[in-house]
Amino acid sequence: MAGCGGAANDGGSPVPVGGSSSSTTTGTPSATLSAPTAVPSDSVQPTSAPPKKAQVIMVAGNFASNPAVQGLVQSYPLYFQSLVSKDDKILRTQFPSFFYSDVSQAIVDARTQGWVMKPPGSVVVRGVQNQPNNIVRVTTCRSQTTQYWDPRGKKWSVVAPNGTPQVIDMIKTGLGWRPYKLAPSSGAKCAGVRYPA
Repeated sequence: MAGCGGAANDGGSPVPVGGSSSSTTTGTPSATLSAPTAVPSDSVQPTSAPPKKAQVIMVAGNFASNPAVQGLVQSYPLYFQSLVSKDDKILRTQFPSFFYSDVSQAIVDARTQGWVMKPPGSVVVRGVQNQPNNIVRVTTCRSQTTQYWDPRGKKWSVVAPNGTPQVIDMIKTGLGWRPYKLAPSSGAKCAGVRYPA
C-alpha cells in the first residue's frame, strides 16, 4: 500500500500534497450537523393511536366478485359516515343526486329530532340483479345499529331486531360504481341474517 503514496497503515487513502498522512483543512469548512442523529433502536414504540374501528362492517359474501357490489362495499362507509355525523356534504359531492335526494331526508330528520347513530353497523349483501340501462340492483340487510337511536324516547327510530332490507340500484360513474338510487324493498326479507356487529 505504501506504493500508492501513503503510509502502510492508511489503507491506500489519498495523501495530501505535502506527503503527510495527517489531514489539514484549508478553504471553506464542510457543513456539520446541528444535532446528532438518533440511532434507531430495535424496540420502537408506536406514537399514534390504535386504528379506529370501522363504523360499518360490509359483508359481500358470495357476491364479492361483482363490480357493483365492490363499489357498494367501497362507497357505503362514506354514506354511513354521513348518517353518523348527520352531515350530508359527503353525499352531495360523492354520490349521484338521485341517491342524495333519497337518503338526505333521514339525515335532516335525525338532526332536528336529536337522534344519534350507535356504530358499528353491519350490512350484509343478499342478492344482485341486473336491471335495464346498465343498472345493478343490490339487495342488502342492515343491522339494527344502522338505524337512528332516539335518546329522549330511549327507542330506535325504526325497530328492526332482525334488520331491515335496503335495495340499492348501482350505476357506473366516473368515480366507479356508486349508489344511484334506492329501489323498493318489498319482498326482501332479513330474517335469519347473521350480522357481524
